[in-house]
Amino acid sequence: MKAESKAQQKAAGAALSAKRGETKVGDLQGASKDMYDSMSEDELEEMASTDHDDLPETKD
Repeated sequence: MKAESKAQQKAAGAALSAKRGETKVGDLQGASKDMYDSMSEDELEEMASTDHDDLPETKD
């Protein structure tokens, strides 16, 4: 699944960082916390790696 906005891509990156133990899970909030709880590391990696040049800031 590819990110549909820059905000979604950024949230996936934060959740992925926590999954890998690079940041604290307690530091997550909002969408990134939900993504951490509901998505696998592979899913998060795919979403976080989406090229964000052509993405809108937020999804309508």
